[in-house]
Amino acid sequence: MNDIKISIDSFGLNEGYDSDAEYIPIVSDEDESEVADFEMPDELPILPLRNTVLFPGVIAPISLGREKSLKLVKEVQKNGGFFGTIAQKEVEVEEPSLDDLYKVGTVAKVIKVLEMPDGSTSAIIQGKARFKLEELTETEPYLKAKVSQLLDVTPDSDESRDYEALVSSLKDLSLRIIKYSSNLPPEASFAVKNIESSTFLINFICSNTEISVKEKQGLLRIDELKARGMKLLEHLTREVQLLELKNDIQSKVKLDIDQQQREYMLHQQMKTIQDELGSSPIEQEVRELKEKAEKKKWGKEVADLFFKEVDKLERLNPATGEYSVQYNYLQTLLDLPWNEYTEDKFDMVSAEEILDRDHFGLDGVKERILEHLAVLKLKGDLKSPIICLYGPPGVGKTSLGKSVADALDRKYARMSLGGVHDESEIRGHRKTYIGAMPGRIIQNVKKAGSSNPVFILDEIDKIGSSNHGDPAAALLEVLDPEQNENFHDNFLEVDYDLSKVIFIATANTLSTISQPLLDRMELIEVSGYILDEKTEIAKRHLWPKQLENHGIPKSKLTLSKKTMSFIVENYTRESGVRELNKNLAKLARKYALKIATDKEFKKAISIDDIKENLGIEKFSKEKWQDLHVPGVVTGLAWTAVGGEILFIESSTSKGNGKLTLTGNLGDVMKESAVLALEYIKSNCKNFGIDAKMFDENNIHVHVPEGAIPKDGPSAGITMATALVSTFTGRKVKKRIAMTGEITLRGKVLPVGGIKEKILAAKRAGIKEIVLSKTNMKDVSEIKDIYIEGLDFHYVDNIKEVLDVAIM
Repeated sequence: MNDIKISIDSFGLNEGYDSDAEYIPIVSDEDESEVADFEMPDELPILPLRNTVLFPGVIAPISLGREKSLKLVKEVQKNGGFFGTIAQKEVEVEEPSLDDLYKVGTVAKVIKVLEMPDGSTSAIIQGKARFKLEELTETEPYLKAKVSQLLDVTPDSDESRDYEALVSSLKDLSLRIIKYSSNLPPEASFAVKNIESSTFLINFICSNTEISVKEKQGLLRIDELKARGMKLLEHLTREVQLLELKNDIQSKVKLDIDQQQREYMLHQQMKTIQDELGSSPIEQEVRELKEKAEKKKWGKEVADLFFKEVDKLERLNPATGEYSVQYNYLQTLLDLPWNEYTEDKFDMVSAEEILDRDHFGLDGVKERILEHLAVLKLKGDLKSPIICLYGPPGVGKTSLGKSVADALDRKYARMSLGGVHDESEIRGHRKTYIGAMPGRIIQNVKKAGSSNPVFILDEIDKIGSSNHGDPAAALLEVLDPEQNENFHDNFLEVDYDLSKVIFIATANTLSTISQPLLDRMELIEVSGYILDEKTEIAKRHLWPKQLENHGIPKSKLTLSKKTMSFIVENYTRESGVRELNKNLAKLARKYALKIATDKEFKKAISIDDIKENLGIEKFSKEKWQDLHVPGVVTGLAWTAVGGEILFIESSTSKGNGKLTLTGNLGDVMKESAVLALEYIKSNCKNFGIDAKMFDENNIHVHVPEGAIPKDGPSAGITMATALVSTFTGRKVKKRIAMTGEITLRGKVLPVGGIKEKILAAKRAGIKEIVLSKTNMKDVSEIKDIYIEGLDFHYVDNIKEVLDVAIM
């Protein structure tokens, strides 16, 4: 059955009760069979009711004025039992006897007892079944009586159509009464429409119709539902006729009151209500705004603006939409932390410990952050360049910002710029627009509760643009130390000082960031991790965190350094540790299931256990090494997720010198292949290649993994080496990789992303790397641990590359 809800006020409970505070179901979830199966005790406590007749299934509130009634209800509620309700013949009788009560009543149960604000007590009760009062057995501490159950008689199949018509008529008449009557709540029509049980519908209407207690008692006494419904139909018909007549009379004598008179009357009524309450709610709101404003630390310009806008608010009609906009604007001004700053904790030793605790490796980055904090400590009001941490995903750029906030004991705010393509996201909307709000910069400062938080601008390289403006251009003012002292948000209409905020931006690549924005930031590269660093990060941070997240005690499972290295090397191929963290989470879930199901397992996780739980290895080292055939060369490439090794394959077939390039290559990479071929053609004698080969053979250059777009000049020397290897039939050295751009004269030019490329080479088991001589300075800046075990060959031209690489 539907669970229809109406406020307690709709039952006519005491005035002063907060009807919005509690809602109760008026439709029982019991069907007729449950009522019929109800086993009634031979003896029940009896609660006499004044002006109320309770019907089976109906929920109703009652006021408990007598001490006996209060004691009965509370005792029954405590024991979870039932009691009998029965109407008094005379309301004035305080101590009713058997003769003062009607003979038919309803068994009830207590749903809830309510302590009312005026000190009285009320109860919500629900009717269960009818009974006949036989004799009283006790009068103290409350009435008790012997009873016998009365069952409702439902119509048989021959009368079903007449009964259905009767129920439908009762429902229609009830809806008409609700429509005409001002005493019944609108929710009552919803309740009547949604009642499916015919028995309950009759009882519900009997309970709520406006007839005398004596007439309701007469309805309750009728056993046959059809007869009860027919009698109810008579009452409803009479009531409908009276209401229609009343409405006709009112419509005839209704006076035409013009709009001005109507408004005057309403204002007079409102004034009277407000005088009774002591003050207007609007006046109270304005007073609260002014009291809060007195405590703010804002400057004179902001204070003058605020009180000017408050005066404007007082002149507005509270019913207009402009009032809520104005109030929201003033509340925003109050919520902002104007000139409220947290005190910095300049303990450099502690700051270094926090950075080392939260991040393993990244020594260069941590050193630069400590330098930044040191200058801030010495100067106090540092207007420093905004830091931009850039590097592949999963290397800890965002969490570095959180560590800086912890080190300085500042508030922390973070805003993700990924996908932002509307300038108003940064600068806010003008408050005249519907739904206007401040920009996300101001919103996050408000949320932080301080004007000097550490503010992370995440994914700054993924800002979009549209016809709603360019968010990157809007960020120029935010990230310029010379301008953000007077940052203008369209919603605030007054400048806000962002100069004390430490902004830290993060990005995966710099290529998509506009040049003016790059000029305002100091770039710090956060490169990928080597195998040993990933292993340490997993052991110190990732694995303990996954054990905690999955509810596994640390003493239950252990991972050795060797096993952790196996996971890193064979199940991940990334610069960061995000994929590694996912694999450790998967491993923790597997063991959480074993622990929860009491399965046996070894505490020390072995490599065989890893294979069993994580499946076969996703990456095979041998696959990346064993490609020792002519025309195949290993190159090094940079991507947004770190460095990768790249295989370039070339072959020849009988033809007329046509060059075919495959593998989803960009324009720059295709040009590199054409350059390499033209250089080899013009210098074929130097390489021992017969010039006729170019006219008699087609040449095919392929870069595997065609689903992945590839572009850039870095593969120039790799393509040239692959073509020479193909034409001469000489193989390329094992475990050698190269990267560099070439010119038509065969000169090797430097390329970027050297550290990521070196890490990718180490992961793949490369031993020798060929680079441009100009890239020697990039290698010299890399820590020895990253280049340990690698031999570097620095070259000026293609001939030197071939001398090193081709056997």
